[in-house]
Amino acid sequence: MEQPDWKGPLGEALARALGYLEGLPERPVGSQARRAELHAGLGGPLPETPSDPREVIAALATAAEPGLLASPSGRFFGFVIGGGTPVALAADWLTSTWDQNAGLFVASPAASVAEEVVGGWLAELLGLPEHVSVGFVTGVQMANFTAMAAARHEVLRRAGWDVEASGLVGAPPIRVLAGQGRHDTIDRAARYLGLGRAAIVPVEADDQGRMRPDALRQALGHGDGPVIVCAQAGNVNSGAVDPIGAICELARQADAWVHVDGAFGLWAAASPRLRHLVAGVDLADSWATDAHKWLNVPYDSGLMFCAHPQAHQAAMGVRASYLIHASGGERDEMDYTPEFSRRARAFPVYATIRALGRSGVAELVERSCALASRFAEQLAAADGVEVLNEVVLNQVLVRFADSDTHTRKVVDRVQQDGTCWMSGTTWRGRAAMRVSVADWSTEEADVDRSVAAILRLAAE
Repeated sequence: MEQPDWKGPLGEALARALGYLEGLPERPVGSQARRAELHAGLGGPLPETPSDPREVIAALATAAEPGLLASPSGRFFGFVIGGGTPVALAADWLTSTWDQNAGLFVASPAASVAEEVVGGWLAELLGLPEHVSVGFVTGVQMANFTAMAAARHEVLRRAGWDVEASGLVGAPPIRVLAGQGRHDTIDRAARYLGLGRAAIVPVEADDQGRMRPDALRQALGHGDGPVIVCAQAGNVNSGAVDPIGAICELARQADAWVHVDGAFGLWAAASPRLRHLVAGVDLADSWATDAHKWLNVPYDSGLMFCAHPQAHQAAMGVRASYLIHASGGERDEMDYTPEFSRRARAFPVYATIRALGRSGVAELVERSCALASRFAEQLAAADGVEVLNEVVLNQVLVRFADSDTHTRKVVDRVQQDGTCWMSGTTWRGRAAMRVSVADWSTEEADVDRSVAAILRLAAE
């Protein structure tokens, strides 16, 4: 058998990747192609015969690139999507090259140990108890699901019910107390876990979307039986953080499990200047966050932590006769996530933390927040522009001419213009532009250029 040609397709991919990355500073941020154009370039009949691999890569890049959203750009401010630092991208390429199945220790000792090391680093960085277990999942949706599965196990165990053996039929009903401003992934996790949306009891929030402790106290007192409380670190619109310490104290009195959905806001704990926002976070029982947001590693990279490793493993663990399970203290990764087979997600996280260090992660978070404040100050100074939220982290909500119609038109025109890209939302019944600053490469000049474009398009 001939030696495979690695250099041809990989060399083409490297050249195309560098061209894309080096062109980001001046590339229009929005997609430049419509669905029909992309179908014309990417579609066609099923190929019948082999093609040259290098030419396949070249054709793929040529056809796909016009339809790419330049989310790694320093002028992308939509959906709290981080970019990928050079070291994270390089480690991700190695992860694909090594092609390890991060499910069992025996399948990849290096991947298993990397998860152990990175889990310890992350717990220290985020101020979590050092004994927490960690699961590397696709994103916060599955992180919330995994954490709530551990919570379901534990609160039912305390009530004398083995949910893994007996299921939910006949089990004591679980109430899920979550703020009115919770993310939809909490509701979806409740559906996945068989609890149903009806199990969720909305708890009143303040004008920034923070759960009110007095409302939580009332909700805890209006029922009995197993309870899971879902707090939020970083409201998806305002960036506001629930008073986690107070929530944990109230929940503890009721023997309730506290889960913290910290998709992006949990990273405030890595900053000496911002960690007061998440004071008391170490008192919770489980946590979820994304490394592909503020840590700026490539997709997909979600993280789940649990202060009760036995509950975590009871909810997720699996045994099969054909598998070679760890028996000497090693870590089988599949005992902590819903997946059997997956990529070794810890390697890019390892490389990023190693490259940035504690101070670099803090600086990344703090700089994003400072740039969000710069956005808010410049936009609020313009006539007919209103900033709707207290800018405590990296989120800015902007409204134009106090009009839903005008605000939505501005968002549409900004997306079409290409200078920058941000999404629209509805906040407290009013349309708003949602600005999310999370990319490592964003600089003050990107903010100033984006503000100028936004104000120009709003005026037009």
